[in-house]
Amino acid sequence: MANIRESAQAFIPKQTKNIADLDSVNLDWPVEDRTGTDKDNNEFAYKVVVKDGEDYRIPASVLNAIKTIIENKASQKTVRVIKKGTGMNTEYTVIQMD
Repeated sequence: MANIRESAQAFIPKQTKNIADLDSVNLDWPVEDRTGTDKDNNEFAYKVVVKDGEDYRIPASVLNAIKTIIENKASQKTVRVIKKGTGMNTEYTVIQMD
C-alpha cells in the first residue's frame, strides 16, 4: 500500500483539455454537461466530450460553427477544430472532414 508521500508524487490532477486537441471530432459522440468555478469562485457551466477517459471542453463558438455546418450538410460526420490565440483572444475554426 502506498503512503501519502508516494501518492502525492504520483498524483496527476484531472484537467479538461480542449476539443481542438483532437485530430478529428465525430459529431455523434455524446456530450456531457459540467460545472466549474472561475478565479472569483463563480460557478459556470460548460460542455465536454469524453474520449479515452479524458475530458475535452467544447466552446460555445465551436458548437455554433458545427450547427452552421450541419444546417448545410446534415450528413456531416466528422470535423476538425483548429484553435488560434489564447485567453479572451482565442478563435476557433471548424473544418469539415468528410
